[in-house]
Amino acid sequence: MPRVLNVWSTHRFWLGFFGALGLPANRLVFSSDTSEEQFREFGRGRGTVDCCWPVKCASAHYGELMFGQRRKLDVLFSPLIYNMPSMLAGHVVDNLACPRVMAGPEMVRAGFTREKDLFAEAGLRYVAPLVTLAEPQLVAGQLFKAFDGILPGLTPAETEAAVAEGFAALARFDADMRGRSRHVLERCAAEGRPCILVLARPYHMDPGIGHEIENDLQNAGYPVLWSQYLPQDPALMDWLFGEEVRAGLMASPFDIADVWPSSYSANTNEIIWGAKFAARMPWIAGVIRMTSYECGMDQPTFTPVQAIVEHSGTLYFAFQELDSTKPAGSVRIRVETILHYLGRSSAGIIARKRALLPPDCPLAPG
Repeated sequence: MPRVLNVWSTHRFWLGFFGALGLPANRLVFSSDTSEEQFREFGRGRGTVDCCWPVKCASAHYGELMFGQRRKLDVLFSPLIYNMPSMLAGHVVDNLACPRVMAGPEMVRAGFTREKDLFAEAGLRYVAPLVTLAEPQLVAGQLFKAFDGILPGLTPAETEAAVAEGFAALARFDADMRGRSRHVLERCAAEGRPCILVLARPYHMDPGIGHEIENDLQNAGYPVLWSQYLPQDPALMDWLFGEEVRAGLMASPFDIADVWPSSYSANTNEIIWGAKFAARMPWIAGVIRMTSYECGMDQPTFTPVQAIVEHSGTLYFAFQELDSTKPAGSVRIRVETILHYLGRSSAGIIARKRALLPPDCPLAPG
């Protein structure tokens, strides 16, 4: 029975890929959400020397899959994702993954083979191919090479068909999530109520890495959106960005060159675009920026993201040093502060931003 490491933003691709090869979802086990208990039980003594908490915590995910399962593990699959499929493809220079996270599986593997090969002792195959998800034409060859001899009878044609189904499954999931986000915005427009946008990396959706901050805000009655799943409907894009495109200030609604010339990192690009979306969308009254401790990819974006968001009067709050420590008291105080300012300022923010946009809003027809 294969086991799959928790790959946050592409899990639907792998479900579609393995399902097409005859391995249904109940034969695949993703590692669970990150937690202190998981790290304490499975991650001690095998970690990597790295300041990136999402990379360090991966050792506990490996440990859980190897030693925390009732059924025997056959294959541990942890791909090195070189680049990412992105809604901004074609509008930016490149869509590379974070190099630390991309190389993370090899760094963690070293901790499990430092003194002896724990994979071999557990009788499992460790599979960690380099995968270029932003270059679909290469993926079938990469995955066929990785699984040839591991999945009996696998052929290049079957692998190619499975990759196509993987991308189709990912596209369906993304479309569904964007539709849900649009529905939230439609309700906010109809009811005149504010919502919050989270600008973060996909791994912050893991409650152990993101510390469930967005849950605390949502429990207070504010709908929460994530920048990775913002709607992209043409009419909505034209309503938000059309005047600037027609004026020649932007090449398209997905252009970020006006604020970010170094557009080669997929997640960084999407965070920048999300900031532009939030600055224009009237019912996004507040933005929450999450960053893990000493994230080198995020640090250059702190100032431009804050400037973009606050230029329109949208509230901006940042959690810029999230790590393994969950300071419940300080997080609670921060959340209470955020709720105070949202309650005091949201109505004015919505009115000011709405007045700057064309009158015919596609979120509230009629």
